[in-house]
Amino acid sequence: MLLSHLKNIDMATTAIWKVKGWLGKVLIYAENPEKTDNPAFYQNDNVSQEEKQGLHDVIHYAMREEATTSTTLQERFVSGVNCSPNTAREEMLAVKKRYGKNEGIVAFHGYQSFAENEITPETAHEIGVKLANELWGDRFQVIVATHLDKEKHLHNHFVLNSVSFIDGYRYNDCKATYQKMRDTSDRLCKEYNLSVIEDPKRNQSKHYAEWKAENAGVLTVRGMIKNDIDEAISTSISDKQFFHKLREKGYYIKQGKDITVRPIGKERGIKIARHFGEAYTYQAICKRILANPLPTQRKTPDRKKSVYVLRLHGNLSKQRKIKGLRGRYLYYCFKLGILPKNNAISPARMHLLLKEDIRKMENISQETKLLCVNKIDTSEQLFSYQSQKKKEMQNLMTTRKHPRYRLRRKTLTKEQKQELKHEIADLSKQIEVLRKEVMLCDDIADRSQVIKEKTEIIQQHEKVTRKEEKANEHRRRSS
Repeated sequence: MLLSHLKNIDMATTAIWKVKGWLGKVLIYAENPEKTDNPAFYQNDNVSQEEKQGLHDVIHYAMREEATTSTTLQERFVSGVNCSPNTAREEMLAVKKRYGKNEGIVAFHGYQSFAENEITPETAHEIGVKLANELWGDRFQVIVATHLDKEKHLHNHFVLNSVSFIDGYRYNDCKATYQKMRDTSDRLCKEYNLSVIEDPKRNQSKHYAEWKAENAGVLTVRGMIKNDIDEAISTSISDKQFFHKLREKGYYIKQGKDITVRPIGKERGIKIARHFGEAYTYQAICKRILANPLPTQRKTPDRKKSVYVLRLHGNLSKQRKIKGLRGRYLYYCFKLGILPKNNAISPARMHLLLKEDIRKMENISQETKLLCVNKIDTSEQLFSYQSQKKKEMQNLMTTRKHPRYRLRRKTLTKEQKQELKHEIADLSKQIEVLRKEVMLCDDIADRSQVIKEKTEIIQQHEKVTRKEEKANEHRRRSS
């Protein structure tokens, strides 16, 4: 599913995405319309007939009475192409059953929005019906619903059956069909003297999951890559230094017509000009680098070197090196800048695999503390500790039952009831602490292997980088 220019655009825009039957897609757009221009989904655990439910839900969303009825005109803007709005679900399911295609993608959900204060509900619906007839009217069943539930912002929703009633073939959702949808929408809007996006940029579309994450303020992998590239450009004075800094950040680089960067640990790279725009071609990057001010050398005053005297007790050779789970977590905390204290590392200097865990620092810190305080180094010790905490938690829960039973007695005084409530509250706090530790043990069991794999990749990359730096230093000195 591709999205193009959906957020904060004051011109006509379009989008289309697939609806799969395995997810009960009850769209809760009406509950919080000010937060999103695109529907949100939640999973319905009570769905029994999954394919039917998925189709029913998306039709129900598109045809919501409160969104499609004008309060001033008392007119509902819902139409059916090759089907009746009232029986659309049954008619679409009948086509699927006839051709034996009840599974997989049950429908496609299309979207067409218009500029604010530029169109009336009647005209918006008329354009939507014309668009549906031109694109799909010869082979597919379509519901067209014009939503009026956003002030000044009218938009059409299309529910397109994934299976053709003519030949049973599925709808081919690809870049070509989406481009046709955009071109047809633009042409119809121009016929009605409405604004459209002139000369839209190619290859700038995003997947819905990425678009949704960015609008929620969550940094995506592509966002991290773009930030790393921008940081490398802004701190470089030559193209060689730019590429060197990207390699330091953990990227493989391939130069061609377009620069391809691949984060270590990822199977595929991305062409940066294709994904991020013309400002990321090789020529544009060079221009941006040349615009950077040259670094100025600061003269630092001579300082007397301080001499520190340390007195060590015991034999260092006999000190046991921390290994196992503790060692793994401590090393990872060091790489993340959690340890030592007040030694935070800038995300710009971090390896991409480490950046993915920046948001999980608090959890990783708690897991490390549990391992170190209890000196847990092996999986056997971890599960033994977890089993012990589970028993303690079960004993406390059994103990808590007694004051709860006593609290039900009607003969108790207010003081006795208050005392029992305090006792129950204290036991509940202890149970909650133990429950968190049990959950932390589960998290450690899941995360420790991931940390091990990431650490091995990072160490291998650092080893290669050090070899390259030594070789470059040797060539520089010999030249």
